Amino acid sequence: MNALDSAVQNKINAWLEGSYDDDTKAAIRQKLDEKKFDELTDAFYKDLEFGTGGLRGIMGIGSNRVNKYTFGIATQGLSNFLKKEYPDKELKVAIAHDCRNNSGKLAKVVADVFSANGIKVFFFDALRPTPELSFAIRELDCQSGVMLTASHNPKEYNGYKAYDANGGQFVYPYDNMVMEEVQKISSIDEVNFKGNEELIEVIGQNMDEKYLKALADLSVSKDAIERQKDLKIVFSPIHGTSRKLVPDVLERYGFENITLVEEQMTVDGDFPTVVYPNPEEKEALNMALEKAKEIDADLVMATDPDADRVGIAVKNMNGEFVLLNGNQTGSLIINYMLTAWEEAGKITGNEYIVKTIVTSYLIDRIAKAKGVECFNTLTGFKYIGELMTQLEGKKQFIAGGEESYGYLIGDHVRDKDAVVSCAIIAEMTAFYKDQGTSLYEAMLDMYVEHGLFRENLVSVIKKGKSGAEEIQQMMMNFRANPPKKLGGSQVVTVKDYQTAKEKNISTGEITDIDLPKSNVLQFITEDGAIVSARPSGTEPKIKFYCSVNTNLMSAEDYNQVAATLDKKIEMMIEGLKS
Repeated sequence: MNALDSAVQNKINAWLEGSYDDDTKAAIRQKLDEKKFDELTDAFYKDLEFGTGGLRGIMGIGSNRVNKYTFGIATQGLSNFLKKEYPDKELKVAIAHDCRNNSGKLAKVVADVFSANGIKVFFFDALRPTPELSFAIRELDCQSGVMLTASHNPKEYNGYKAYDANGGQFVYPYDNMVMEEVQKISSIDEVNFKGNEELIEVIGQNMDEKYLKALADLSVSKDAIERQKDLKIVFSPIHGTSRKLVPDVLERYGFENITLVEEQMTVDGDFPTVVYPNPEEKEALNMALEKAKEIDADLVMATDPDADRVGIAVKNMNGEFVLLNGNQTGSLIINYMLTAWEEAGKITGNEYIVKTIVTSYLIDRIAKAKGVECFNTLTGFKYIGELMTQLEGKKQFIAGGEESYGYLIGDHVRDKDAVVSCAIIAEMTAFYKDQGTSLYEAMLDMYVEHGLFRENLVSVIKKGKSGAEEIQQMMMNFRANPPKKLGGSQVVTVKDYQTAKEKNISTGEITDIDLPKSNVLQFITEDGAIVSARPSGTEPKIKFYCSVNTNLMSAEDYNQVAATLDKKIEMMIEGLKS
C-alpha cells in the first residue's frame, strides 16, 4: 500500500491531535515516517468492537487495537451502564487479569476509570483465574466485574470480558445495553482516567482461601482418594493463572504425587514453550506428555492461560497416552458425578445438569438413565450461567459443560472453571483406579452402557467481505433447501434457532424452541446423527458440529466401531460442504 485511505488518515489525525499520550503519538508518527501504511490501516480502519462478551484483539496503538484507550472507553461505557442500572446502590466491581503481556498495566487502567467514576473496585493483587473473578463478584456482592484475558488466543492478543452481578457474562438484553453505552462514547475526552486510590481495595490471599474451600467442599469420593493418594498426576498451567491454585486444590483433595511441568510454571505472556496456549491442541500438551511417559503417570492435565478450560490425557488399553476431546471429558465428568451422587443417596429428583446444544447428546442420555434433568442452552457458557441463576434456590445444579473443554462442577461460580475441573478429573481417576480400572476403561464402559457417540467440529473459512456473504448465502440455502440425507440416513427433523421453530419433516408438524434466537441450524437424521451449522460471530468461518452414535456391544469393539462412525462423519461433512 502506497498511501492511506482518507477515512484512516482522518482517524490517525484525530489521535495525533487528541488527548493521547506522547509515546502513542510518537509511535504513530514513526509508522508514518516508515510508510507502514498497511499496519496503520489495520490499526485505524475501524474501532475495536465491544461485542456481547466484551473486547478481544491484537495489542498495539490504534482504534482497532487493545490499548489503554480502547479499554478506557469500554470501562467508561460499562460505568455509565452501571450508574443507570443501579441508581441508588453503592456500586462495586471486581477486576482480575491473566498472564498476558500488558495485562497488569491495563487492569490498573480499568481500575482507575471505574474508581474515577465513583465505583468501588476490588483489585486482585496479581494474576488470577477467570473462575475466581466470577467467585469474587458473587462473594463481594459486586454489580459487575472485568477479566482481562484473551483465553487461548496467540500471544499478540489481549481481551476484556465483562461480567454481571451474578458472576456470569452479560446476557440479553443487558449485553446490548452495555454495548450501546460503549458506542455512545465519541471521544477519549469523555473517559475519566484519573483514578481515586481510596476506592481501590487490593484483594488476594483471603479470596483464594474462600474459593479453594468452596472447591474442596465439592469432593464426593474422599475415601477413594485416601486409598489412591499416590495417583501420579502431571500438571501444566501453560504459563498461566492456575500455576498455584490447581496444585493447591489437588493437595486439599488429598493427592500427594503431583508432578509439575517446571518449564511451563513460569508466568510468561509470550508462551515460549508452545505455539498456542490452547489445551485443545496436542502440541500444547507435548511437554506434559513427555513428563508423563518418564514417570508412567496416571493422568495428564493442562489448563489455558485464564484457567477456564482444561485438556487431559489418559492411558489406553495398550498403556499409550491418548488425548480426550471436550465431549469425552465432559461426558466422563457428568457420568462420574451422577454415579457418585447416586451412590451417596443424594439424587432426590430435584437435581439438574446443563450443556450446550452442540455438546454431546451422550450427556442427555446419561442424565435420563440417572433420573436427572438435562437442560440444553445456546452455545456459550454465559447461557449455562444464566440458567443456573434462574434455577437458583429451586433446583440443585450438579455440573455442566460444553464441547470446547470448559466444565463446571458446583454452583460457586457462573463460568467455566478449570481449577475445580482438574480436582474432579483427578478424583474420578482415583475413584476408578480404586475399583481396579482406569479412566479410559470407564469411558469404554460408559459407551457400552449408554451408546458410543463420536463428534467432530469442522470449520470452513471464508475470508473477506465476499466470504461473509458466502457464509450468509450458505445458511440461506440450508434454510430454503435443507439436506434430505446425511451420512446415508434420512433427515427427519430440522431445528432453526433463528426462527425458534422445529420441523418434523415427515409430518410437517412445527413446534416452538424455547431458547433465545440465534443463527444456528440443526439437522437430525433417522439414526440419531446431529449436524449443527453455526457461523462464527467473531471469525470469517462457518462451523459444522457433527455427532453420530450407535450401540457398542463390548469394549473390545471400540476401535473398530469408532472408526466406522468417524468415516460416517467424513461423509456428512463432504455432503454439507458441496
